[in-house]
Amino acid sequence: MKKEVSEYLKGIVSNLPDLPGCYQYLDDTGTIIYVGKAKRLKRRVSSYFQKEHQSLKTARLVENIRDIKYIVVNTEEDALLLENNLIKQWNPKYNILLKDGKTYPSIVVTNEYFPRIFQTRKINKRFGTYFGPYSHVQTMYMLLELIQNLYPLRRCKMPITADGVAQKRYRECLDYHIHNCAGMCIGKVDHEEYMRWIDEAKEILKGNTRDLERQMRDEMMQLAAELRFEEAEQLKRKYQLLENYRSKSEVVSNTVSNVDVYNIEVGEKEVYVNYLHVVNGCITQAFTFEIRKRLDESPEELLVLGIGEMRERYPSDSKEVIIPFPVELSLENVELTVPQRGDKKTLLELSRLNVLQYKKDRLNQADKLNPEQKGVRLMKDLQTLLGLERMPMTIECFDNSNSQGTDAVAGCVVFRMGKPSKRDYRRYIIKTVEGPDDYASMQEVVRRRYIRMMKEQTPLPDLIITDGGKGQMEVVRKVVEEELHLDIPIAGLAKDSRHRTHELLYGFPPQVIGLKMDSPLFRLLTQIQDEVHRYAITFHREKRSKHQVASELDEIKGIGPRSRELLIKHFRSVKHIREASLEVLSEVIGVNKAKILYDALARNKENT
Repeated sequence: MKKEVSEYLKGIVSNLPDLPGCYQYLDDTGTIIYVGKAKRLKRRVSSYFQKEHQSLKTARLVENIRDIKYIVVNTEEDALLLENNLIKQWNPKYNILLKDGKTYPSIVVTNEYFPRIFQTRKINKRFGTYFGPYSHVQTMYMLLELIQNLYPLRRCKMPITADGVAQKRYRECLDYHIHNCAGMCIGKVDHEEYMRWIDEAKEILKGNTRDLERQMRDEMMQLAAELRFEEAEQLKRKYQLLENYRSKSEVVSNTVSNVDVYNIEVGEKEVYVNYLHVVNGCITQAFTFEIRKRLDESPEELLVLGIGEMRERYPSDSKEVIIPFPVELSLENVELTVPQRGDKKTLLELSRLNVLQYKKDRLNQADKLNPEQKGVRLMKDLQTLLGLERMPMTIECFDNSNSQGTDAVAGCVVFRMGKPSKRDYRRYIIKTVEGPDDYASMQEVVRRRYIRMMKEQTPLPDLIITDGGKGQMEVVRKVVEEELHLDIPIAGLAKDSRHRTHELLYGFPPQVIGLKMDSPLFRLLTQIQDEVHRYAITFHREKRSKHQVASELDEIKGIGPRSRELLIKHFRSVKHIREASLEVLSEVIGVNKAKILYDALARNKENT
């Protein structure tokens, strides 16, 4: 594989998401040569390019790959169904073809006078209503068993009619006698009651099981209270099946025949449009592309432009186009639909999932090519979010650390364009505060920091962040604004009960700033808070450790300040000093003092 192609493919793989989906390998002619599924796309696809393949077929496949496309879905089962559809659609060279033409089974509810419910692999919509298909056949069997246990529906193939029942043409069969059938053919159940059972069974097949689950749970608790544990256990198994079951995939649905699906994501300068072509409920084409904004076009105008582009690029015979919002567009013999629920709404959401993933991939790729661009983007986002006059290119964050007021220290970390600038980090030993007073300690450190920067004419930060809530922000404001008369914006990062970054505060009085916890900006702020906490507590531990070591050595007569300094510098802790041999101690502080120290530590150990 040529180096240019290899680098191109590695760039695609590095930006793949860790989500379920299907990947497609294309050759130099743009033909799909392989389709695969994955629970985690990035891990699965990267495995093709990270090792020598023992299989000659796999090695040849990798040699012929020139491009990679993918479609993300919500579950591994959806990926399995989508893979099946794409293989049938494209017949890729390196896939094992389904020579017998079999497909995954479905469940049908027939259109008969007394409908039946059973599995089938043949789809004929005039015959009944279909649910599925089911990639996990065992789930389908358990679902059929559940319905059969809940409702005594008929299983025979006899063509039963209303006249036949009225004229008593039918006789009960074995299923009736063993209580598998309620005997509707002999008039034991009227048609209205039977159809109510069918409607409830359809709701189960659709996945609308909430009311039934509630009923089962109540019955299960009642059986347990009556000590009928075996029956309760059987009902629990059915309940868990209903709770975990998803009756149909958003990738495949027999209710959607031939449609195009579009969704759009509008950025600052770029617009991303996703297109899905669905035939008989199966996705046969998926494509996402980028449009460059020229003016301040509305999302409606941009979506119309995207639809025109895709219909010119991929001529479609679909008579229906599904879109996220109404637009002014007239297409001959084509209906525009904005679904609010159901399978079409699910396909629209899947299209949105893909367009958002494409946007994320493009941004990640741009960030790798130009790392500074990501920092600029995040700082612009923060400037907009807080309403700052200038971009916060330099951010400083403070935190205190002490043990019941002893060995009190503080740390200041500096981030420039979203990256830590460790050479600008500063440590502070609290000098004027006695006892555990975090507010006073914070004021001392901030005062010392900015008085010195003003004297040295060092550029001041664009934003100060306190590791704490409203109280920390207020004491910092008093020093910065009222004492030093500086105009530096102040924000605060508050933590929750689990000591995790919870919310961003800004303004006076401080207000909570809305920020998504999974956004890149929130992750950056969390990184800043974690870094200042790590920096301050590391300094505190070092100081406390030295203090503890010095305290124990102070009690040994004959070991003076110079010897203690040498020991601390060399061994770092009392534990290491205790473990050292007499010879090693002699090399550090001399033979005589080493003998005094060695004997004293031995006596302390015996007394302990």
